[in-house]
Amino acid sequence: MSQERRYSFEFFPTKTDAGHEKLLATARQLASYNPDFFSCTYGAGGSTRDRTLNTVLQLENEVKVPAAPHLSCVGDSKDDLRSLLTQYKAAGIQRIVALRGDLPSGMGMASGELRYANELVEFIRQESGEHFHIEVAAYPEMHPQARNFEDDLNNFVRKAKAGANSAITQYFFNADSYFYFVERVQQMGVDIPVVPGIMPITNYSKLARFSDACGAEIPRWIRKQLEAYGDDVKSIQQFGEEVITRMCEQLLQGGAPGLHFYTLNQAEPSLAIWSNLKLPR
Repeated sequence: MSQERRYSFEFFPTKTDAGHEKLLATARQLASYNPDFFSCTYGAGGSTRDRTLNTVLQLENEVKVPAAPHLSCVGDSKDDLRSLLTQYKAAGIQRIVALRGDLPSGMGMASGELRYANELVEFIRQESGEHFHIEVAAYPEMHPQARNFEDDLNNFVRKAKAGANSAITQYFFNADSYFYFVERVQQMGVDIPVVPGIMPITNYSKLARFSDACGAEIPRWIRKQLEAYGDDVKSIQQFGEEVITRMCEQLLQGGAPGLHFYTLNQAEPSLAIWSNLKLPR
């Protein structure tokens, strides 16, 4: 496992021109901190395929930071995926975040020729050899659709052994869950870097909605304090910044190989934590 830490930021492709311009402005601001890469998400069933592609190419070529597109297999054919891989390779993209992907609304079960993330990792390796550094997802608190924690650990091990280079976790607010996950997968023979995904706290109602959907647990003491602040946005943000900074300190002191910030296309919340941690620029 590399001892060199890496820091990265994630964006989502927007639906409007104004939103896209804001995303690029945020990316330029974050680029001045010399992150290792930017990642860009991919909508359910490939619903943002073209916007993801265009955003990634702009981040790579105009903002001049290495970009890592998310690539999911649910709802996409091998031909679709092969075409995207060819375009990314031709554009000089060298990192991909390989995911099963969310099911589009109304789709009861996975469709497409590839059903699981480990199959997608295998496919990328078959099509592109070692060209891409492949990231996969990790779930310290268990994927919400997994049958149980042991099954989820085995799913992660399959992805790693299929050819993944490293992993980014779902966000969490309990550092112990991260350390336990890493310890367990190492016991199972997987030693790829697992980078914690960090979600700044800026809006309680949105955070609660996200967390309920993705299975990230908000500890009761955090939830109750955020509820107590009501509509006091400034207090929510100050408290959230303190909580996340403290957790990041614990993660880095415990040996985490870096941090991956879920920006929600905003610079300031992530940069406040970056500054508090005195991370390198």
